[in-house]
Amino acid sequence: MEALIDTHAHLDFPEFSDLEAVLSRAAQKGVAEIITIGIDLPSSAKAVELAQSRPELYATVGIHPHDAFDLDPRSLDRLRDLARRDRVLAVGEIGLDYYRDRQPRPLQRECLHRQLELACEVGLPVVFHIRDAYDDFMSIIKTYVGSLQGVVLHCFSGDWAIARRCLDLGFYLSVPGTVTFPKATKLQEVVRRAPLDRLLLETDAPYLTPVPFRGKPNEPSYVFHTAEKVAELRGASLTEVARQTTRNAHGVFRMEETQSSRWVSA
Repeated sequence: MEALIDTHAHLDFPEFSDLEAVLSRAAQKGVAEIITIGIDLPSSAKAVELAQSRPELYATVGIHPHDAFDLDPRSLDRLRDLARRDRVLAVGEIGLDYYRDRQPRPLQRECLHRQLELACEVGLPVVFHIRDAYDDFMSIIKTYVGSLQGVVLHCFSGDWAIARRCLDLGFYLSVPGTVTFPKATKLQEVVRRAPLDRLLLETDAPYLTPVPFRGKPNEPSYVFHTAEKVAELRGASLTEVARQTTRNAHGVFRMEETQSSRWVSA
């Protein structure tokens, strides 16, 4: 089978204290590369550290909407520095979350604007977390879409109508383990109807564990089961899904550009 990529995991979380074992299990399931995600300044720094320590790991850096704050010049400078480090593929995970509403919505929007400006400045794609906020997201993104180097909708949660709007703008939809849940009919419809060359696979580990491991912490090796479900829904082979989603990830994140360079001075 072709190699798989887990495009979204949180390997700095305590569930992955035995990282060697986690990466070994991933390799055994054909997961050749993993992108570990920043959600605030400390986790972004840790993601960069991890990515620079292992050839199969890459990083993103960003401020999650749950952690949104008024980005002062010093914080922006720190994020900019991290974004320019070796093996950093994108700005993210950033966005809007009106489901949890852990930060005031105006603050979420302002934090998103500042990070979108940064992504345009440094020339990186963006990984978005959007939950129950697609109207505001679409309103905001139209200002930046012509300047962004790529857009990934992490853990896509919209219906087909929203998916089609995103696809028309050239965005990629990232499919998590929830697609294996029997009641995930909206996501399953999107997976059936979307072009395969616009889909990515992810775990969001340690969250959103797929069938048959629900109830356990998710981990990158389980992206194999998400790939199997995507193949089943599309009437495609697992090899075809693995090959195309890996190609998609390499393309949107420009991974080949970073593979020959592993280290950067702090």
